Amino acid sequence: MRIGDVMTREVELVTPEASLEAVAVKMRDSGVGLIPVCENDRLVGVVTDRDITVRATAKGHAPRQARVREVMTPQVLFCFEDQSLAEAATVMEQKAVRRLIVLNRQKRLVGIISIDDLAAVPGEEALVGEVLEHVAEPRPPAT
Repeated sequence: MRIGDVMTREVELVTPEASLEAVAVKMRDSGVGLIPVCENDRLVGVVTDRDITVRATAKGHAPRQARVREVMTPQVLFCFEDQSLAEAATVMEQKAVRRLIVLNRQKRLVGIISIDDLAAVPGEEALVGEVLEHVAEPRPPAT
């Protein structure tokens, strides 16, 4: 089975100039913890609920004034839609992340795959268990 078969295709996007408050509202309304950041039709990063909390709120940044650009993660972990689920799981496991951006071979955003997406696939319980084992390991505090 391929990533494109199970990924989430409907993805909220934000620009680097969006306020953190606007992003937090999108996250709440969509029930997600990661939103891709795009500028001029190009993926330039991701912003997570953790980015907002650790890089902004904990430092006293005002959510209406602070911008995504200030807290986003510019290094995007991704996979391609035509790769296998096992390949996505390997990246999640190695990088200890719960979700990956999914690109097509022209490097355009086409979706997101999460542990929840993998868990919904019958017969992939062992794969999900392996990923969760590594994602759940304690990590050092962010700097």
